[in-house]
Amino acid sequence: MEKTVSEAIKYRRSIRIFKDINLDTEKVKNCIINASLAPNSSNLQLWEFIHISDKNLIKKLSPACMNQNAAKTANQLVVFVTRKDLWKSRAKSNIDFLNNSFKENPKGNTEKRKKSVLFYYSKLVPTIYTSFFGVLGYIRFFIFQIIGLFRPIYRQAKLSDNRIIAHKSIALAAQNFMISMAAINYDTCPMEGTDTLRIKKILNLPSKSEINMVIGCGIRDEKGLYNKQFRVPFEEVYSHY
Repeated sequence: MEKTVSEAIKYRRSIRIFKDINLDTEKVKNCIINASLAPNSSNLQLWEFIHISDKNLIKKLSPACMNQNAAKTANQLVVFVTRKDLWKSRAKSNIDFLNNSFKENPKGNTEKRKKSVLFYYSKLVPTIYTSFFGVLGYIRFFIFQIIGLFRPIYRQAKLSDNRIIAHKSIALAAQNFMISMAAINYDTCPMEGTDTLRIKKILNLPSKSEINMVIGCGIRDEKGLYNKQFRVPFEEVYSHY
């Protein structure tokens, strides 16, 4: 029986050692589909999910994951990749989708809303994401800072800011994935300590892509649960106004 969201969140732990038990590849794929439904910046979906069940490839990737037990004993791996380089095609996909939506439901969309949304993807997104070796990002940044002296304005306009945004978005997808896995009693371990360049070479990924994390997947071995879960007191991280 599938767990509730709250049950899955409490069940999920970072498991460092997995049992030698095969996972159902289709079930893992369905959890990746859930990952793709995560909220993300401007709905650009600047991500890619590499699902690996080939044992030889897992063995080849393990050294690039610093031979962590969560990689060596994993039954499957999922590599979460940011693809900021795809912003043009993803913006176009949004425009095409919205144009079709407006045609299908003309009554529910005013001309003003249509112009606003299409302007966002055809003009504003290119303004934010276009870069000439990072120079345009700094120009945007300084212009926005000056405007910000007089009114509220979006300030994260540098090339590095766009990179951070892409990683924040795919991290939300990774959480969707891990909670979905926990809901069906599958276990995971997110790994950041990896040689991302080697992983990209092994998987033949484009140079502009970036590895956000590699997630080991399997069935938990109790030896792989190293400690009880620790969190600082909730009062230290919670504010209510």
